[in-house]
Amino acid sequence: MTTTLDIAASVKAARRKLKLRQADLAAAAGVGVRFLIELEAGKPTTQLGKTLAVLNALGLDCILVPRTTAAPSRGTS
Repeated sequence: MTTTLDIAASVKAARRKLKLRQADLAAAAGVGVRFLIELEAGKPTTQLGKTLAVLNALGLDCILVPRTTAAPSRGTS
């Protein structure tokens, strides 16, 4: 299972690899610096749309794949 800390680490590593300051990445993604700081800290309540904008600005893709084990049942559909 991917966590917010996993995403945070990936974003921070990609930003550093590109030698971008947080302010530069925030501007490129159209988000605030505060948002980027919180995203890189792994804050679990960051907005998905803004997170995707940051990933896009870094040239990262978010790929969803089924887990190899069945997820627990949440009741009937």
